[in-house]
Amino acid sequence: MIDHTGVTVSDYGRSKAFYEAALGTLGYGCLAEFSAEVTGHTDVAGFGEKASGKPDFWLSVGTPNQPPIHIAFRADSRAAVEAFHAAAVLAGGRDNGEPGLRPHYHPHYYGAFVLDPDGHNIEAVCHHPG
Repeated sequence: MIDHTGVTVSDYGRSKAFYEAALGTLGYGCLAEFSAEVTGHTDVAGFGEKASGKPDFWLSVGTPNQPPIHIAFRADSRAAVEAFHAAAVLAGGRDNGEPGLRPHYHPHYYGAFVLDPDGHNIEAVCHHPG
């Protein structure tokens, strides 16, 4: 089981604002933040489910991952997937797949994709019917 993961971003402030807006629709928030003085090398922000209090997705400043990576976040409803997509695009993300069914994965796979400011493919997905 994965405990945490993250991406390296080129513009910390821009990316932090993007993820706060996009992931906020899924109940995620910035739960921890440490400066380069604390980490010894870079500023970092840890996002996680607000209810858990534990960060599991981290941003750090540096040369963005190449090639960009794909990360999918679980959504509790199709409406949350739609809210994620709208908020992410409004926050500067680029559409990479509007909300909708992807039955080639399974009959209830409902997802939406956006490219973050550094081109990472970020997805919200709901596996529940209707």
